[in-house]
Order: sequence, then C-alpha cells, then structure tokens
Amino acid sequence: MNFADILDKWEKRSAGAGNNEAADGRDDAGTSLRGERRSRLLRKKPDDSLDLHGLNRDEAWTAMETFFENSRQKGYEKVLIVHGKGNHHMTDSALRDLSRSFIESCPFAGESGYSAAKDGGSGATWVILKENNNLSGSLLHN
Repeated sequence: MNFADILDKWEKRSAGAGNNEAADGRDDAGTSLRGERRSRLLRKKPDDSLDLHGLNRDEAWTAMETFFENSRQKGYEKVLIVHGKGNHHMTDSALRDLSRSFIESCPFAGESGYSAAKDGGSGATWVILKENNNLSGSLLHN
C-alpha cells in the first residue's frame, strides 16, 4: 500500500466519523471536497516540470517565478521542480535548498514533497498549486 492509498483510507474513515456532514458528504467547511482534491492530486502526475540543472541561484529563482506564474495562468494543479540531489556538484544541493525556499515563499504553492524514486526521488520536488479562485497578484516583477 502506497502513501496515497493510506491517505485515501484515512480520509474515508475520517469523513464517515464526522457529525456535521451534509447530505452530499461535505461538512460545513467543505473539508471532504478539499480532502478529495488533495487525494486526487497526490496521485496525479505533474502537469508540467521545470529542470533547474545548470542554472545559478539567480537564474533558478527567476525561472521558478516565471514557471509558477505560467503554471497558475494555465490552470495547472501540480508541477514538478527538478533540482538535483547534490551528489555530483555543490550547486545541486544549493538548488534543492533554493527550491524549498521559493516554494515556502510562493503564494501559489501549496503542499509539496519529494517525488517517487522512479521520478527522481529527492532530486525532484512536486508542488500542488493552490486553487486560483483565492489568489491574486503576480510573482513577476514588471
């Protein structure tokens, strides 16, 4: 059983235990719908990816700003940042740390984590993008 299956099982058990559920399975805050979206996105392959290999820190930051802004405008739900594991060059590890800092500061970025081993493992980070309806503004500087 993989992590997504465990989450699905837990969310189904949690949804059935709630006292405030409406007839459609949502509670007053809509948490079941959010849980369903989260579960679906955890299983989903990324809509697009950005490879940062070969970029310096400034170039990588600018590339991520552009990538996240474009991904948001296109309505993407999940993206992948390929930053490297840091096994071969000092800069790969720096790009992983830089990616983490960017994700934490990006208003469009939601939950994130390392990809499966077959998709790059700790050398790539997936990011679930927040839904567009609650977000305004731009990352890009004019």
